[in-house]
Amino acid sequence: MKTKYQLFLIIFLLAGYIKAQDKTNILFVFIDDMGYADLGCYGNEEVHTPHIDQLAAEGILFTQFYVNSPICSPSRTAVTTGNYPSKWGITSFINTRQHNEKRGVRHSLSLEAPSVARNLQQAGYYTAHIGKWHMGGGRDIKDVPLITEYGFDEAVTQFEGLGERYLAIYETFNYKNGKRGLDLKSEKLGRGEVHWEKRDKLTEIFVDRTITAIENARSAGKPFYINLWPDDIHTPLEPPKHLRGDLSMKARFLGVMHEMDRQIGRLFDYIRNDENLKNNTLIVFTSDNGPDKAVNGAGPLRGYKTNLFEGGVREPFIVWWPGEIAIRKAGSKNSKTVLAGIDLPLTFMEIAGAEPDAGAKYDGESMLKAISGKTQRKRSQPLYWIRPPDRPGYGLDNDPDLAMRKGDYKLLMDFDGSNLQLYNLKKDVGETNNLKDVEEDKVIEMKNELDAWLVNYPHDIQLDKYSTKPLKK
Repeated sequence: MKTKYQLFLIIFLLAGYIKAQDKTNILFVFIDDMGYADLGCYGNEEVHTPHIDQLAAEGILFTQFYVNSPICSPSRTAVTTGNYPSKWGITSFINTRQHNEKRGVRHSLSLEAPSVARNLQQAGYYTAHIGKWHMGGGRDIKDVPLITEYGFDEAVTQFEGLGERYLAIYETFNYKNGKRGLDLKSEKLGRGEVHWEKRDKLTEIFVDRTITAIENARSAGKPFYINLWPDDIHTPLEPPKHLRGDLSMKARFLGVMHEMDRQIGRLFDYIRNDENLKNNTLIVFTSDNGPDKAVNGAGPLRGYKTNLFEGGVREPFIVWWPGEIAIRKAGSKNSKTVLAGIDLPLTFMEIAGAEPDAGAKYDGESMLKAISGKTQRKRSQPLYWIRPPDRPGYGLDNDPDLAMRKGDYKLLMDFDGSNLQLYNLKKDVGETNNLKDVEEDKVIEMKNELDAWLVNYPHDIQLDKYSTKPLKK
């Protein structure tokens, strides 16, 4: 016979479990270097992505989602903080100490910056970061915060972060001892347990660790917020042996996409086949920036990773949320709503019932009604971009320094107001017809707003660090 204390404890634990089930679990999948048209559900007939395509068929596919930088570290900063990354001095990928200082890039994200994981943790969520971090730690820098200091109960990463991490052994690249140089440097930094694994096994490991994190959340009686940020499909590309084909870049790309989909599909099935998880979990799937020019493309969009044309900043965006998305909306496409990486923190906080940082100014908007399929609302504020300081263009290209999206129009220009380009994206998604001499009033209107944003937004950037010399291909 149970004592009164035992009965009270059971009731207390059960009440906590029920309370946890009332809150929506959030899984945020952030792929690396995936182009807008790299998925079957976005029209690519060469790739094999049935699990991601099924996610879209059961959820909502968005066609106008933007990241807030065309390169990794600042894009990740935006989805973490809800701020334009230039506010925190992260305007390009975080590299060595010397290279960061040369470009005016911070060595890590400041702990003073907002962190959506911290907000959700304070709201009672179990939080985990699994996979690529790239907001501090790596190369020759170890005196930066650990990932857990940003509000994560557990974290595991790769060579671009500190704490527990998996470093890659390569089979098809001629690195010393079969290990990549940057991974060897990471091992020497210490500050966390290091595991060595074959490169083609890392996504599988990160998916397994995500499932473990979900179980840890259940054991704690808490809802979960989990980042699953694999470093597929970033180069070097190394799929499993049976998917390497002729070892050409295209074969490697298709192989990595196939394996990534298979592994992430295991996680989707794990959630889908558990009624409690299925009915109470939101999955958001997207990527950090456009495609590597040497690897893949952006379909009908102009541009690639590192530049501000649509191909560099417009990404696939899929929302799966059976508990909220009406059955009649499942498999639908939202081509009207414009949303961005900076919108995700406030959206996640509204879902979780979490409080934003007191006194913090967020640049994003909560897009909850749009991602739940209740509306196809348009954002109320324009979007702005600054190109990475070390990416002026390839070959003879002169990539614009700044860009702005307002309504259906997009303006690009250099800091001095030259190199003006205006496009109506509703009519010209490929950015082929420059309207600067046709719609002069619109050019003046948007140029004045873009100039004002550059002057008034609290940037932590050094404009004198911006290169104007195109890079060799």
